[in-house]
Parts: sequence; structure tokens; C-alpha cells
Amino acid sequence: MKALVKSKAEKGIWMENVPIPTIGHNDVLLKVKKSAICGTDLHIYKWDEWAQQTIKTPVTIGHEYMGTVVEVGSEVDRVKRGERVTVEGHIACGFCRNCRRGRQHICDNTIGIGVNRNGGFAEYISVPAKNVLHIDTRISDEMMAIMDPLGNATHTALSFPLLGEDVLITGIGGPIGALATAICKFAGARNIIGTDLSKFRRNLARKMGATRVIDPTKESIKEAMAKHGMVSGFDIGLECSGSPTAFNDMVNHMYNGGKISLLGLLPKSTQINWSKLIFKGLTLKGIYGREMYETWYHMEMMLTSGLDISQIITHRFHADNFQEAFNIMENGNCGKIILDWE
Repeated sequence: MKALVKSKAEKGIWMENVPIPTIGHNDVLLKVKKSAICGTDLHIYKWDEWAQQTIKTPVTIGHEYMGTVVEVGSEVDRVKRGERVTVEGHIACGFCRNCRRGRQHICDNTIGIGVNRNGGFAEYISVPAKNVLHIDTRISDEMMAIMDPLGNATHTALSFPLLGEDVLITGIGGPIGALATAICKFAGARNIIGTDLSKFRRNLARKMGATRVIDPTKESIKEAMAKHGMVSGFDIGLECSGSPTAFNDMVNHMYNGGKISLLGLLPKSTQINWSKLIFKGLTLKGIYGREMYETWYHMEMMLTSGLDISQIITHRFHADNFQEAFNIMENGNCGKIILDWE
């Protein structure tokens, strides 16, 4: 079969012919229909410091995808051949303390599909049956292919109540920030104000429902607040940029008792004014992946009851044209990019 393989410890990704994976007693084999490129895939493609420390070559990458079940293991009874499914990308051990208290998303022994084992940028993939998800037929194949990042955005946005709240999103134009914007609007936030350095991505965030999106080098958050009658600060902060400057800007503009979801990966050198966190009584929550499997339930319910995230998909390519897709990803003028494997 064809697969996109990180076969060399250098920048790039390569389409190769590899064996179709075999399955175990508790696994299923999927024929992949559509996949989507994630920021993690771009890190692996660029072979940055994180990728060098994390990835063992060769490995087939990709963890955002959907497809059809073509084979099931002998012990599998809840998944059938021919079913249209997607997959939770984190394989939890099921036995550590967190798994046994229903917090599988922070399992002590998580294995990432497309990172620690072969992923979904291929014609076929073998996955544990417990990770397979049946999705409502009203949700399209393309939407199914991006439910992994939608899950990150859902976990980020819905960690705190949003109804009637003023929300600040840093890195609002990136795929997760833009998806979180749509969720905040759907959940009844009052004002959704965001910052992003990219003109393309600022426009994307506006399409996803942001009240106001600013270039922080040209307009301050305080000025944006004043234009929307905000005096005290933001109730909810969603940090999706990974920028120390953006994070500190967020802390400075939070209302007393505000709550912040931290999705962006901040550098180890990040410094913050701890006194502001303490005296403002702020709550910070680290976000990793999706809460398994409550976030999936939230996503499905939102998508089948009116949440429209179609604008987030900006490019579509056949998998054979993967290089063009990665070039666009590296340039940054895009939302989600879909790869078609049929």
C-alpha cells in the first residue's frame, strides 16, 4: 500500500510502498478515505527539535483521518466490516490510576497514533477496536476527518462555562483557535476577541464567528475591549498561540476570577507575573488532547445540532499531491488541509 513515511532523520516526508498492516485479536483494519494534516505532522515534516526527540524513524505519520472497516480481529464484537468510522488518536493503557478513574486522556502510558506507532497517512491502518468511533451519518466524511483537532478545540473551549462570557483567544486564527471560536459562539459567549499575527488567519477567525480579531502589533487588546464596551477584563481565556508575549497579554487583561485554558505549548523560558495570577484569583487548566470519550460526545452533539465549522477546511488535495499540501502548511496561509486517499 501507499503510505507517507518519515523514513529519514531530516526535513521531509516520503510516499513509499509498505506492507498492509496485520491486525491482532482486538484490532481492526481500516481503509482510509480522508485524512487531514495537523501541526504535529508539520513538526515531524520539518524535523524540528521536538520531532528529533520524539520520533523514531521510520514511521508512517498522520492521526487525523476516517475510513471504512475492512477487517476485524477475532475478539472484536462492537465494530463490523463496512462501517464508516474515525479513531481516537491516543491509545490509553486502561490500567494506570488515571485510566481507572476515567481520565484516559492523561494516561501515564499513552501511545500516540502517527507519532509513537504507524498512523493514518496511508491507504490502510490497524488500530485497537476500543479506539474506533461510530459517528452520526449526518456528519460528513471531511468533518469526521478533522474531529481530532475539533476535539482539542472542544476540550479547550468547553472546560469552563461560556454562556454570556467575554472570551479572549490568543492565536485565534490557527486551526484550533478558529475552531474554538466557532464553539464559543455556538455555546453563547458574549464577545469573542482574538489576536493573531497572520492576516490570512485573522480573516479565517472572522469567518468562524469572532466578534473582533486584531493584529497585536497594530492594535492593543485594551483598545479592542473599549470598542465593545468592555471595562473590567475577560472572563475566559483560551491560549492557543504558544507565545509567551501573547500569554502575558492574556493574563494582564483577565477579569478577577477569570479562567484560562492553556493549549499552546509555551517555551520553557516563558516568564509570567505570578503576583497577577494570585491576586486576580485566576484558574489555569492545561489542555491535552480530548477528554476520552466525553469530548467526542460533545462534538457529535454540536455538529448535529447546528455547529458549522465548514470554513475551517481551506484546501483539498489527493494524497499523491502531499508535497504541495505540506508546502502550504509550512507557509501558514491555510486552515485545515484534507488529503483524499481514494
